[in-house]
Amino acid sequence: MIRVRRKSKPVFLKNKCAESDSKGVWIGGDHPVVVQSMTTTDTADYEKTLEQVYGLAMAGCEVVRVTCKDPADAAGMPHIVKRSPVPIVADVHFDHKMALASLEAGVAKLRLNPGNITDPKKTREVVDMAKRTGTPIRIGVNMGSLARDLEEKYGHTPEAMVLSALRHVDLLEELEHTEIVISLKAHDVTSTVQAYRLMDQKLAERGTPYALHLGITEAGLPREGTIKSSIGLGILLWEGIGDTLRVSLAADPVEEVPVCWGILKALGIREKGFDITACPSCGRAEIEVVSLARQVEAIAREYTAPVKVAVMGCVVNGPGESKMADVGVAGGKGKGAIYRKGSLVGTFPEAELLDALRLEIEKVIVDQYPDFIGETAHGREAVAAT
Repeated sequence: MIRVRRKSKPVFLKNKCAESDSKGVWIGGDHPVVVQSMTTTDTADYEKTLEQVYGLAMAGCEVVRVTCKDPADAAGMPHIVKRSPVPIVADVHFDHKMALASLEAGVAKLRLNPGNITDPKKTREVVDMAKRTGTPIRIGVNMGSLARDLEEKYGHTPEAMVLSALRHVDLLEELEHTEIVISLKAHDVTSTVQAYRLMDQKLAERGTPYALHLGITEAGLPREGTIKSSIGLGILLWEGIGDTLRVSLAADPVEEVPVCWGILKALGIREKGFDITACPSCGRAEIEVVSLARQVEAIAREYTAPVKVAVMGCVVNGPGESKMADVGVAGGKGKGAIYRKGSLVGTFPEAELLDALRLEIEKVIVDQYPDFIGETAHGREAVAAT
């Protein structure tokens, strides 16, 4: 059983797009764990960046981070903020002027790495403006960019990461800015988990339970990165630690979003999209299970409802597994059986099986998940009500 989630101080990320249905996103408190990602485009090319932002939003991303590294990027930020369907976070390193420009553009949150902006005066200037604009700040510490003195004293350790972040927390608090989110990212699971556990302990001791953004930085290519992120972030979320997360993959950022949701669904923290159970196949299988599962997965991508689907290769496990799913399908020779909560709906020729399954899925959405009626991965559309 998942431990009770730590009660963090909530912060609100305003969405400045007038045409968006969402006015913003809450992070922390009793609010759901939030899914984030980051664009890989040249921010100066704001049309291309917005295209990627919209792609991420359609995939289920709720907050998108955009880099702002130079004046050309800064010039693109107002266009992105005003037209984005989700809150935009500015990612700033080294040049505090880019942070000021991002705040001027109206970003929903500012991410600063204290190891890369070391002049307290420049940090104060940024914080003063963040206070005036009511913009939360994420203190983002990476193992590879620690404060130099802490790195020399403690090495590349979780302790150094936590102390680096707390040093910046102290500065923000001195300036009376407490709309804070903290992240502590290493490239390995062990260091990341230890850092967040230690930070959780320190914040509890201080009586300042700021929200925590989870992530393993530079996790790797999709397969390895998914494994590392699932283990590391899964451990922390299981322990009740974490208010928002990003899975960092060396891939199209859209690929990060389903992994985030997969982690949250596997832990029972949030539900979005299908939960597909599929048997590994065996000698009893009378249908190509993997092929069938892939086709069901393709259908699943079209909907956002948390429908549970069981895909079985034969009738040995089909009825039993289907009792624990909303709808199930079990293969046979040239045909397949569809079940609803373990009860047989009907048997259909293989050529008609997927269409019959889709129809039953849409009935499930109407009957069990009415809030998702008409909601697809591409917006609001008609869903069968028969």
